[in-house]
Amino acid sequence: METSILQNRRLLYRSISFIFWIIIWEIIALLINKSIYLPTPIKTFEALIYHMQTIVFWKTIGATIIRVTVGFIIACILGSLLGIICGINNFIYEIINPIIVAIKSTPVISFILIAIIWLKSRNVPIFICFLMCFPIIWTSAVEGISHVDKRLIEMSYVYKVQKKYIIKHIYIPSIVPYIRTAMITALGLGWKVTVAAEVLSNPKFSIGNNLYNAKVYVESEQLFAWTIVVIILSLILEYLFKHIIKKILPVRIQK
Repeated sequence: METSILQNRRLLYRSISFIFWIIIWEIIALLINKSIYLPTPIKTFEALIYHMQTIVFWKTIGATIIRVTVGFIIACILGSLLGIICGINNFIYEIINPIIVAIKSTPVISFILIAIIWLKSRNVPIFICFLMCFPIIWTSAVEGISHVDKRLIEMSYVYKVQKKYIIKHIYIPSIVPYIRTAMITALGLGWKVTVAAEVLSNPKFSIGNNLYNAKVYVESEQLFAWTIVVIILSLILEYLFKHIIKKILPVRIQK
């Protein structure tokens, strides 16, 4: 009962907050009185509803989500596996670590421009998503390994437990909290950099391409409408992923 009341109260507060900021947006737009700088919420949502009635809109959203998903999954798999290996083996860690440092230090725009030269336009966002998510997953996996109880490792060696069982039943369960948090963080970043890469690479059926066109033709309503789409999809994907990862990740590890 108390949980239900708290949930209803939280929903009420969020609704009030949303309405409050819409009103602030409307007031500022009316004060500026130039839609080219800031369109009103009504015009923006009219543009959004117009797009939602077209098949191209849903194809565009689907294509961008697929790019994010592919890049993110590859980053999660390789980042987790390589992170575990580097956490166990110091020599491999020292080989991989400079690459991770270089990726973290380099502006994403540089990677996007390089990727445009190397890859086809449709593959650029996938590569950038992977490249930005990979260091986050890898770092968390390495950190998780460093926090493994050393006494359990020593005991497993005393009893001559096979390496694969040590990894499966000691290392992996220890890094799950780190990996889970890293994945949630990486997904948000991956979504944003994927759209940014789409803006520059202009693949067919992409949110970034629509943002770019709206900017070129100075269609502020379209620009704001697609920005809202990006925000909403980011929140939805993060919400769904949090619930999925909490249920699926521990089950897979136990198998």
